[in-house]
Amino acid sequence: MNAAVDAYLADTTTASYPIADSHSLDLAAAVLAHEWASQVTALVGSSVGLKRSAVRTAFLLARTEKA
Repeated sequence: MNAAVDAYLADTTTASYPIADSHSLDLAAAVLAHEWASQVTALVGSSVGLKRSAVRTAFLLARTEKA
């Protein structure tokens, strides 16, 4: 999960990120679909820790795709 969060924070357009052998997650779509994560990542004054928590929450609630 930490690697996925790092990948998203490095490039917020990351689409297909491998989660398991046969599943992937669209990181950008997961954050956009989660209202709080979307707002937190857009705020300039948000701390890195808060952004990481919001992004992690969005990923945990998102649905993976069969690769």
